[in-house]
Amino acid sequence: MFRIGCHLSVSKGYEAMGKEAIKIGANTFQFFTRNPRGSKAKALNLEDIKKYLELAESHGITKIIAHAPYTLNPCSADERTREFALEVMEDDLRRLEYLPNTLYNFHPGSHVNQGVEIGIEYIIKALNHIMKPEQSTIVLLETMAGKGTEIGRSFEELKQILDGVMLPDKMGVCLDTCHVYDAGYDIVNHLDNVLEEFDRVIGLDKLYAIHLNDSMNGMGSGKDRHEKLGEGSIGLEAFTRMINHPKLKDLLFCLETPNDLEGYEKEIKLLKDLYNARDWKDPI
Repeated sequence: MFRIGCHLSVSKGYEAMGKEAIKIGANTFQFFTRNPRGSKAKALNLEDIKKYLELAESHGITKIIAHAPYTLNPCSADERTREFALEVMEDDLRRLEYLPNTLYNFHPGSHVNQGVEIGIEYIIKALNHIMKPEQSTIVLLETMAGKGTEIGRSFEELKQILDGVMLPDKMGVCLDTCHVYDAGYDIVNHLDNVLEEFDRVIGLDKLYAIHLNDSMNGMGSGKDRHEKLGEGSIGLEAFTRMINHPKLKDLLFCLETPNDLEGYEKEIKLLKDLYNARDWKDPI
């Protein structure tokens, strides 16, 4: 089954997000656990969650993505900033148990000139503190573009984090197409090679979701500027190849393109039309 959705606002509640997703033809979606630039989360509305779960079951929405706020930095040089990230993520995981089997995606953070190794140690320490054996939520490390001192610009950096966690079965990766392309992975001309490298370094069994975003910049730019599908340097043929690839086609796909709901609806329809359109292969 082709699972495709987009980023929605949680401000109106979970049932409202579910209805919005269905209205625009999506069968999954992503949402921020709280204000993406802030820290406060709204009190849980258990009745709203109950209605959402009933709606989701009746419409085949089996898995969604919760995204941690952008402002969190679990590997900051500042101790209080690291503590704040840990507190928010621990609270997020506690709340997400009311939404069973949700994926929880976060940006690994920036080491702020401490060095990659120190930053990775902080991330591992945070994850080992917040994750519990009984949780149903899978925590995803997002691939990053590599701007500044971001961690996660390479598969090797993500692998180091995954190797350090004590609950590896609760961890996975979300591959962002704009980010990996801007980080220097040629998913346009050599998708198979990139997937082979991911499998060799991390393992494709750890890939749970893909953020579908075109890029305003060229490969290896390290810029992280999302563009609408087909309007950037990645291009529509590459996305068609990705969603139809036998190693990817059954994953969860989520749009983070600069769009409103109408724009997302058009992109979702476009992708549905392109899914199974033909046997796409890497260019020779």
